[in-house]
Amino acid sequence: MTLATVLMLVGGLAVLIGGGEVLVRGAGSLARTFGMAPLIVGLTVVSFATSAPELAVSMGAAFTGSPGLAVGNVVGSNVANILLILGLSALFLPLVVKSQLVRADIPVMVVMAVAMLLVALDGLVSRTDGLILVTALVIYLVVTVLVARRRKLGKPPRRPPGRVSARRRSPLLDVGLVVLGVGLLVGGAQLLVRGATDIAAAFGVSDLIIGLTVVAIGTSLPELATSIIAVIRGERELAVGNVVGSNVFNVGAVLGTTALVAPDGVEVAASAVRFDIPIMVAVSLVLLPVAFTGQAIARWEGGLFVALFVAYVAYLYLEATDHAALEPFSAAMLWFVIPITALWLLLLVAYEIGLRRGKREARPSVR
Repeated sequence: MTLATVLMLVGGLAVLIGGGEVLVRGAGSLARTFGMAPLIVGLTVVSFATSAPELAVSMGAAFTGSPGLAVGNVVGSNVANILLILGLSALFLPLVVKSQLVRADIPVMVVMAVAMLLVALDGLVSRTDGLILVTALVIYLVVTVLVARRRKLGKPPRRPPGRVSARRRSPLLDVGLVVLGVGLLVGGAQLLVRGATDIAAAFGVSDLIIGLTVVAIGTSLPELATSIIAVIRGERELAVGNVVGSNVFNVGAVLGTTALVAPDGVEVAASAVRFDIPIMVAVSLVLLPVAFTGQAIARWEGGLFVALFVAYVAYLYLEATDHAALEPFSAAMLWFVIPITALWLLLLVAYEIGLRRGKREARPSVR
């Protein structure tokens, strides 16, 4: 490891943290100025901004003959966003999950993940497939904004006295902060990815594995920085909305746009279709009952998310190096971790359904 690589890693991390702080300040203030909920800003503006590194990396990989890197970047980023980003954020403070997320946005994320699996079954994400993904994203954005505006119009406007004139310049300043934050996030992520990719490539790791791990984690660092800073600053809704919206953007904008502009579409490795993309779908489904139970992601659930991500990365490492421990580790994942996790999710859902049913039955007696 050279000194230049170390400087890129450390410098990239510092720039990421600064960019996340600036972006959260600008986006949070912008939401308050226009009367929008931080959740909506996280699902749209912040999600698109923090997905910029994935878009840059995937399009560059498609044009330089590394399709595995482009696909692995999207899949790995989505897995990292849920298990690592939400997990670490929940370890700081339990994350609030609004009912709107449960009813609409998380299911949309699951549908986009399934759509990616379907278009990749033939081993190629064609330009037609890319157009379908981009169109689905546009429809999602239009519906999200319209629903937000309708809810805003249905509520009486609240204008604190004496503050109207003080906010005349704030929207322009907030937009400038968002743009600056995006620039810092993209620059910091590029530095980190470049340094980490050099290290991984020195060990002879394939571009798919690099995309699923090093590049995916590197390009997810903007989401991590933004989400953790949002949690610390009390914008927990923005943290959850950022991750969910970013996953939708990764499939619709990153993969869809890359497939549209790539000369021959984006090739998908058979191993990605068999294992990695289904894992992404499964991880997306895991978030739904966790968000549904109590409408919060607790600290212990965040810890479990991080543990699952570590197990996933360990499996990828063992598979890439053809390690002797791969077979027993795979057996453990298949016959222990996955069934226990599935049972845990079913118990949580059953408990929550029973709890809500009990509350409904108790209401008449109280009256």
